Amino acid sequence: MRVQSAGAGRALIAAAAAVFTLAGCAAAVKEETMKAAEEVRVGPEAPPFRTITNFSHALRCMDNYMITFGVRDLSVLVEDLTDQTKKVSAGTRDMLISAVSDMTKRSRAVRLVAYGQDSSNAIGFLQQAESKSAYSLIPQFDIKGSISQFDESVAKKETSFGVSLGEILNYGRANTGAANVIGVDLTVLDTADLSVVPGVTSRNGVLIFKQGKGVDADAQYRKFGINFSASLAKSEGNGQALRNLIELSVVELFGKLTNTPYWSCLGADPTSEAVKTEISDWYYTMSRDAEFMIGYFQYQFSLRGIYNGPVDGKSNPKLAEAIELYRGTVGLPVNAKIDLELFSNYLNAEHAKLQATFAATKAAAKPVAEAPTEPIKLAINATAKSGAKFGRGESIGLIVQPDRDAFVYCYLRDEKNKLQRFFPNRFSRNAMVSAKDPLLLPGNMRFEIAASAKGVAETVMCFATPDEALNALPEQFKAPDFEPLANASFDQIRTAFATVAGKEMGEAQFKIDVQ
Repeated sequence: MRVQSAGAGRALIAAAAAVFTLAGCAAAVKEETMKAAEEVRVGPEAPPFRTITNFSHALRCMDNYMITFGVRDLSVLVEDLTDQTKKVSAGTRDMLISAVSDMTKRSRAVRLVAYGQDSSNAIGFLQQAESKSAYSLIPQFDIKGSISQFDESVAKKETSFGVSLGEILNYGRANTGAANVIGVDLTVLDTADLSVVPGVTSRNGVLIFKQGKGVDADAQYRKFGINFSASLAKSEGNGQALRNLIELSVVELFGKLTNTPYWSCLGADPTSEAVKTEISDWYYTMSRDAEFMIGYFQYQFSLRGIYNGPVDGKSNPKLAEAIELYRGTVGLPVNAKIDLELFSNYLNAEHAKLQATFAATKAAAKPVAEAPTEPIKLAINATAKSGAKFGRGESIGLIVQPDRDAFVYCYLRDEKNKLQRFFPNRFSRNAMVSAKDPLLLPGNMRFEIAASAKGVAETVMCFATPDEALNALPEQFKAPDFEPLANASFDQIRTAFATVAGKEMGEAQFKIDVQ
């Protein structure tokens, strides 16, 4: 039996108390480090916290919003996203591609073209695309960006403690807390002249707190006054934090590019000053181009079924009526003005509920009985042709003309017997064609129609409807422009348009015979 003095017992108790005190220091280290880092980092004051694992919910939400706001036929080139800091080893571009893919599962609104080190630069790619044959299309936009910031240990705290009482107790412990900041900058360019699209940028950062040796404990992301907090496993570290950051940036970037209210997908309060400022910036930027703003509402109101006219950026009585109807329905002063109040209300509206109201209003205004209407007469002719047949690879120009103003949709059955929509398209979303101003295909649109190089006959078929019909078609016929429709035939498409348009639907076809 070992006899221990009373003094040694008191020392042991004191040492044990110190050990327990030290255990509490670990939490204090983290708290103090994070507090110091928050003082360094620029962002909204006193943000609310929301725990997340990733932004997959926001990506799904954006997918639905793209359907709601009629976003389609968007072609985007993404270049290598470099690490300018040389401190984060991760496949940033691959992360962006995965995020966009997840964001467009249902809407298929974005066609993303990956472009990297196998070619010299974006200009080289665009030149190659120009030289290729039919449907080798130039993307409308180009995403450039990088990991632009890595601030290591913006705040750091370390504590250590040791107790030694001879043979009775030997204990030592150290706690280290450090906070790093990773920043990503993304910008969208217009491929027509490689100019920056005004306002379509994303600058986001993540604050990563590391505690202990090689352990990544927490990551914080901020947007619209909301602080998203994610826990990171030891094996995830900077890579997972960066992935979440890219997902957040994709939501913001494509929201700005398509004028889709992405803040709702992040849970932001639409009445907050941050959201109001964002909407105001959009409004004044769009207002600088009156045709763009008018065209935006022409297209949006056609989606709601309250406007049936051209999407040409020019004011007309039908648009004025649609604006007045919308303003009266949502409780705004009834006039035909496109102002900030209307724009803000439209972006934050619950369109599913409004749709039922608009449908009821339209039905109430409809005459009890309507006289039967004849089908729209549609004609397709070649602009110039040397003979009865086209030469292999010969460029083809078409003239499409309805006998009265109508919405026109054109499809090609190619040499592989696949169908694809080529009008309306990313270059011209206005499906309305005037009887006095026939449609020229491709006209000044940046694609080419060419006869089959293999000598196989192809067929163009166009459908004409009195109202906008594309958004009302079944999902199987809503593939992006210039992409094959899965298991579709002209008979199926004809039936789909006839179901939407009724007896007024017109059609015409043009056969491309090759010598």
